Amino acid sequence: MNGKLRNMATIYIKNNDKVLLLDRIGSMVVSRSWCGIGGHFEKCELNDAKAAVLREMNEEIGIAENDLDNLCFKYIALRFVKDELRINYYFFADLKNNANINYDCDEGILDWVDFADLNNRKMPYTAQIIMKHYIEIGMNTNDFYTVSVDDENVTIVPMRIHN
Repeated sequence: MNGKLRNMATIYIKNNDKVLLLDRIGSMVVSRSWCGIGGHFEKCELNDAKAAVLREMNEEIGIAENDLDNLCFKYIALRFVKDELRINYYFFADLKNNANINYDCDEGILDWVDFADLNNRKMPYTAQIIMKHYIEIGMNTNDFYTVSVDDENVTIVPMRIHN
């Protein structure tokens, strides 16, 4: 490990039993696949994952935090890829009824996908793990989760938040 880090933030926006996915085309980091809305941190966001994900969401689909309900930071995932540690901060939220998404996204093609059909979409490896866990466990708890992923092991640990 050479100490190189890549910080990214992703949000999965829900609407009833569907989640908004982006068929990301032309990414230099991930091969063409379906993923949430998001991207890399700017230097000024290194200590604020929420600011990074809200900026990316606004840039990619034109909505703001006030277009969402139940915004929740739910997972932080770590994975070594190409001699760098990728750190991805995963958020989930519900879309408000009056929100207007810009479907003319420069990053790729947007689609509302049934949670039951997520297995039929090619997703980045870590995103697959997060979404499987979220559907089976995460969406029904108030816990926050740390996730470490490599080619042979996946470790998901709940961190109970005490208010």
